[in-house]
Parts: sequence; structure tokens; C-alpha cells
Amino acid sequence: MSDKLERIKTLIIGSGPAGYTAAIYAARADLKPVMYTGLEPGGQLTTTTEVDNFPGYADGVDGPKMMMDLQKQAERFGTEVRIGMITEVDFSDKTGGIHKACVDNSTWIEAESIIISTGATARYLGLPSEQRLRGGGVSACAVCDGFFYKGQDVAIVGGGDTAAEEATYLANICNKVTMLVRGDQMRASKAMQHRVTSTKNIDLRYNTEVDEVIGEQVVEGLRMLNKETGEKEQIEITGLFIAIGHKPNTDIFKEKLTMDDTGYIITEGKSTKTNVPGVFASGDVQDKIYRQAVTAAGTGCMAALDAERYLAVVESEEGEEVKTTKKVEA
Repeated sequence: MSDKLERIKTLIIGSGPAGYTAAIYAARADLKPVMYTGLEPGGQLTTTTEVDNFPGYADGVDGPKMMMDLQKQAERFGTEVRIGMITEVDFSDKTGGIHKACVDNSTWIEAESIIISTGATARYLGLPSEQRLRGGGVSACAVCDGFFYKGQDVAIVGGGDTAAEEATYLANICNKVTMLVRGDQMRASKAMQHRVTSTKNIDLRYNTEVDEVIGEQVVEGLRMLNKETGEKEQIEITGLFIAIGHKPNTDIFKEKLTMDDTGYIITEGKSTKTNVPGVFASGDVQDKIYRQAVTAAGTGCMAALDAERYLAVVESEEGEEVKTTKKVEA
């Protein structure tokens, strides 16, 4: 039996909108992409009941259906989608060349180019009632799901810039927004704090945390705990938005790729190039600002184009090297 490792032209790690879009473009460019889906095939959108803001779906679409559509499109052009998780990578050749990746802690493969689309995971409070009602009124994206609560009373948890921005966004479309901040002050910038405090229909509660999310199938209310007084208060809401941050899924790339302090992969300029030639990053794994399905898809396209150009240069250089070698031998 041969010990030779399987060689893949373009390896795509992750299967959200960024990964599938990269696969579509890579396949059409004859890069013969192979995708490993990860533990959550389809990414965060598979936990979303309805997507209303992705172009092309005039009547909206549920997240799992949308991911199935993207997978079918990628496979139609020749993408090989494999169920499995990349658990380790070897980018020891910093000049490019062939990179290695381990599948499910057991099998190593080689790749001429790699597109990372592992996304980011929203941080939740961890309450059983909160987890039970995810997709039933509990959301980690106000921009994605806020529209469904137009004219209704909602609550948001968090005190940073993202929470402040999402609270004011919700205030524009909802009747009332109750904002819960664990500490005695917000962590958001002064400008964002002023925007919150000057918005009349935002009820800002300091030193307050969620005690229980009320409802069986959908969110019907919220029980809050005042940490200073110990008093509990229940309010009626239909939506609860958690804005306490995201964790990029980049643990296996630490000390191998350049990242910021929170673990997001840093890419060069407006490209998807990482600090390692032949390795590209797309989607939420390198975007902590927008975090939308459509922007993730856009960077997936960019990553495939970057990979295509990179491989074209590599192949051209290899061709020149072969010509030079033949001339020397002659």
C-alpha cells in the first residue's frame, strides 16, 4: 500500500455561505475544490429559521434550505463535499508550496491552496431557556432577524459597541427596546453610548442580567435580575437579542496565521490573502464588522479568485523552472 498522501488542488475548510461561494467559483475555474464541512455543515445559518435579506430569495428562505441550495450549486460544478472536520494544519512552508491538513485527527492530506471559511460562533449566555428558544425568538443578530419584530417589544443583552449599534437599530423598527448591561456602565465608545441614551424608546438597565427567558415554543417574556438589589422583574417581549460577542473558529490556526487579539484572521488589504502564501481566509473568520451571509459570500468569491490567481502564478513559475532545467541539461 502506498504511503503517498492525497493531493488536493484547492481545499475549502468550512461550509457556510463563504465556503460554498468559494467552492462555486473555484469549481468553475477548474480548481477541483474539495470541501470539508466541519461539525456544523452549512454554518450558523442552519440554526436560522428564516433568511429574508439574502439576494435572490424574493419571499425569504429558511437557513437550512438556503445552505442546501448553495451546496447543490457547488456540487453541480464539480465540488466534492465531504463530511468531516479539519483538526490540524501544517503551514511549515512559509513560502507557499504544499500545505498539509489532518482530517478528523486521523488522515493527513496535501493541498496546493487552502481557503479557510470556518466562520465565527456567537457567544450566548448559556441559560437552558435561552438555548431552548434559539430560533424561536432568541437571536444573536439584530440586523438579520430584527425585521421580524417590527413594532414589537424586544430586549438586547450587552454593553459594547455592537450591542449599542444593534440596540439603536432595533429602536428604529421596534416599539420598545430594553437593554441589559451587566455592569454599572457600558463598554461602548462615548459616541455609541450617547446614541443609546438619546434614543427615547431604549430602556437602559445597568447592573441587570437575564434570569430566565419566558416561553415554551417562542419568546413571550423575560425575567431580569438586578444584581445590586437582588430584585427580579418580568417584562413581556417577543424577541431577545444576545450581543455579547463572537468567537472566530480559528483555534487550529493559532501561531500559524497572523490574527488580531480576538482571534480573527488578518488578511492583506482588500484581498483574502493571509500571511502564508496559498492560504486564504473568507467570511466571518476574518470579518468582525459586518458578519452577514451576503458579505461572507462576497469574500468567498474573492478567496476563490485569489486562489485561482495564486495557482496560475505557481504553475507559470514551475513551467519556467522546467524549461530552464531542460536547457541546462541540454
